[in-house]
Amino acid sequence: KDKPKTTTSGDNASFRFWDMDVGTATVARFLPDGDETNDLFWVERQVVKLPFDGVVGGDFPTNKKVEVTVPCMNMFGMECPIQAETKPLWKGSPAEVATARIYWKKRSFIFQGFKVSSSLVEENEPENPIRKWVINKSIYDIIYNSLMDPEFTMLPTDYEQGRDFKITKTKQGEYANYGTSNWSMAGPRSLSDFERDAIDKYGLFDLKQSLGPKPDADGIEAIKAMFKDSIDGNPFDMESYGKYYRPYMNSNDSASSNSETSTTPIRELKEDAAPEKPQQ
Repeated sequence: KDKPKTTTSGDNASFRFWDMDVGTATVARFLPDGDETNDLFWVERQVVKLPFDGVVGGDFPTNKKVEVTVPCMNMFGMECPIQAETKPLWKGSPAEVATARIYWKKRSFIFQGFKVSSSLVEENEPENPIRKWVINKSIYDIIYNSLMDPEFTMLPTDYEQGRDFKITKTKQGEYANYGTSNWSMAGPRSLSDFERDAIDKYGLFDLKQSLGPKPDADGIEAIKAMFKDSIDGNPFDMESYGKYYRPYMNSNDSASSNSETSTTPIRELKEDAAPEKPQQ
């Protein structure tokens, strides 16, 4: 087939399946990456969330707690200064381990594909039906491990013999759980005419564009300085760091700045809130 077009625009392209009710499901059909050099059909995103005790400077100073999402440089094949600084804390006191957990990198995996069906009704569904899917590690592990099965002979993104993936939301304790998600038991499904026409019309996303830009030397120094201020309990200094990143709140407070300028922060699923201790 002809080489697919590639698009890098997004807006509300991400489908927020995590907002669906417990006990319901969403069926997705994943597609290849628009970047044909990527042999996978996803990219891994690694970020660090820096908490601050308020904001000073700028148009929206506040004493309420905010977060700033910064890229983990490991994502670009470089040493992450935050992970390097906090690594010794994992061998320290319980309080130091708790601090290390706060600054441990959050991993998510970005796919693209169609929403085949869902219990979740969107108010502002985008015109382009090809959606981005921000997948947490528990769902990713199901996808990855199944692909390692020798009986899984056809890529699920194949236009003719691919498979749909069913994301099922349950609850484990107080947290959302997606452990029963899996590939459709109905077997292979050829893409519909509607889906093929959408690919022809809109093209496929170049998924690496969703990782955000790689910080330059000044940007890395800003990340180091922000981390120091964060761990020292200082507020976010808009005059010093505002040109690089923006703080945001996990609330409806009007003082919250536009989170999209903070390398498009991804809302982490609650089950990923307590990452496991990294290998030493």
